[in-house]
Amino acid sequence: MKWTNILALTLVIVGALNWGLIGFFNFDLVTTLFNGSLFWVARVIFALVGLAGVWCLTMYHAVGQEEQLRMAKK
Repeated sequence: MKWTNILALTLVIVGALNWGLIGFFNFDLVTTLFNGSLFWVARVIFALVGLAGVWCLTMYHAVGQEEQLRMAKK
């Protein structure tokens, strides 16, 4: 797996966990950690998570390919 895919997947997971916290507990971890004068860091993180989500859209073509490759080798 390419390092860009790993980084994108990690950022998407961070974003999903943050949205889960917001949905279940009304608690935004990223904004809480980088509030005040460091709010720009939170905005950068949100932007990176968004870009990672777009990048992960490109991974859909790989879904199911491994199974097809295994079946073709038999």
